[in-house]
Amino acid sequence: MEEKKVKKWLAGVGISILTVFLLTACGSGQTSGDSNDGNESSNETIQVTTTTGQVADVVKNVGGDQVEVTSLMGPGVDPHLYQASQGDIKKLNDADMIFYNGLHLEGKMGEIFEKMSEEKTIVAVGESVPEDMLLTADDDSNAHDPHVWFNIQAWTHAVDAVEEELTKQSPENAELFKENAANYKQELEEMDQYAKDQIQSIPEESRVLVTAHDAFAYFGHAYGLEVMGLQGLSTDAEYGLKDVQSLVDTLVNSNIKAVFIESSISEKSISAVVEGAKKQGHEVVIGGELFSDAMGEEGTEEGTYIGMFKHNVDTIVSSLK
Repeated sequence: MEEKKVKKWLAGVGISILTVFLLTACGSGQTSGDSNDGNESSNETIQVTTTTGQVADVVKNVGGDQVEVTSLMGPGVDPHLYQASQGDIKKLNDADMIFYNGLHLEGKMGEIFEKMSEEKTIVAVGESVPEDMLLTADDDSNAHDPHVWFNIQAWTHAVDAVEEELTKQSPENAELFKENAANYKQELEEMDQYAKDQIQSIPEESRVLVTAHDAFAYFGHAYGLEVMGLQGLSTDAEYGLKDVQSLVDTLVNSNIKAVFIESSISEKSISAVVEGAKKQGHEVVIGGELFSDAMGEEGTEEGTYIGMFKHNVDTIVSSLK
């Protein structure tokens, strides 16, 4: 009996010693990890959540391999009407930084951003565009047009804003962000010149761009196109028979032959315009699909900002030329 007690006691001592050893080893490993945190933190990617694909593209290009970007709004998504899901809230909460367009583009998410801004860096890149480059609505609201990415010269200010904020977050990568931003802006400059050259090939009397909603004012202003949209700046605005008829009359009177649908908006509204013109004996064709508030599928050319922009330019020119 006494021998059993001794064996039991020795077994307990053995377990105690092993436990102490494991705890010490874990503690030692943790200490070692802590001592490396300062060295490893500069290599940890910055977790960024963005709203639109256009904003995500800027962050990816400027941040390079130092950022991991999650975009809430994919292809075909209308940011004007977008409401954040519980999954989106988690993505926003998990992010180190949040970048969004602003200027009321993401109209239904304003309160979320305001609340989260108390805890983390949240940047409205569209609001970095100088006041004298912003356009306002044609109605009485005096609201700024949020579709600033359609003027490349204006959009470069968003690139600068992203570079500045990423540098604040990770100053040790300042030179990398600066170089990436400069390279990206060079690509934007080349696309801007391409757009100017291509639009100039359209006969002047045909430089009229008719779309489902008023998303292309910056594009028209930058490249010399008259722009008309059935709906206002936001797709949240309703349109009626009077709006359709007014646009139909313009198409007929100005002999406009092509209108365009948008990837993030139902074809229903533009189809009504086409049918209305047909009833008046004026044939109007749908010139193609443009990317307005959303970009193309990730992994495709149109899934990048520059690819999307080129697609729009080429589609417009081929239909109006």
